Amino acid sequence: MSEQRADVGLIGLGAMGRPMAAHLLRAARERGVELIVHSRRESSAAGLVADGARWADTPRDVAARCDVVLTMLPDLPELDAVLDGDDGLLAGLARPSVLVVSSTSSPDGVRRLARDVADRTQGRLAVVDAPVSGGVEGAAEGSLSIMVGGADDDVARVLPWLGVLGTPVHLGPVGAGEVARACNQLIVAATTVALGEASVIAERAGLDLGRLLDLLGGGYAGSRVLEVKRSRLVAHDHTPASPARFMIKDLAFAAAEAESTGTAVEQLPVLQRVYREIAERGLGDLDSSVVQRYVEERSI
Repeated sequence: MSEQRADVGLIGLGAMGRPMAAHLLRAARERGVELIVHSRRESSAAGLVADGARWADTPRDVAARCDVVLTMLPDLPELDAVLDGDDGLLAGLARPSVLVVSSTSSPDGVRRLARDVADRTQGRLAVVDAPVSGGVEGAAEGSLSIMVGGADDDVARVLPWLGVLGTPVHLGPVGAGEVARACNQLIVAATTVALGEASVIAERAGLDLGRLLDLLGGGYAGSRVLEVKRSRLVAHDHTPASPARFMIKDLAFAAAEAESTGTAVEQLPVLQRVYREIAERGLGDLDSSVVQRYVEERSI
């Protein structure tokens, strides 16, 4: 590898990270570089490595090869573990690089992270936050909505890679992507709860729920949430895809941002109560569509 060449890295190969890596691998090939991957379990990279990706034993090894590193991790504590230590990403930093944070995280937390790593690396590592919406389906299709925050020059470096994963939109400085994600989750949570309540009302009134949801999908009630959750609601199938308990964290970030901006909210506290109660009833690991079951059980 010449000194001028830098590869692209991805850390985190879970349900979202693996299909995202497949798109990055194709783009890397076209651009004459390699995709370097790392995850907690090397087995999660087996298919990617067979297709041509390179496995890195440590985050440090990723940083040594790459000037753009995307992370698809649950939240900032998991990212801290990747950054720090003798084998951490910061220890391997070989050139001015950009770290792309795609977790759903606290906007303030990401802002603090950006300041911290800039100080610790004398400005050689910049942070761009780029949380995504679209679920596993969107990750597989390369059709994610990607909410981007960061300095103009840093964002310009990562947009060519984010563009192969879906539609990235630069919304403002570091933290702006997480604010957008919090707003997204507020809307998704409200829509999911409304769909759960409506489905119970309709079925108890004797309506054919499948036909009703098809009809509603063509009008003002139509949404991507309805499109994805329709079959689950009709079949009362809440096997895990996007666990309901994740909404507790997401809505907490929205609530914190509402407080910091002095925004009076009405729906948000209700939604927080609903998802907390879902978790308390032992339903939090089921799909977010389990709000339908929650409404049924409370209404008996």
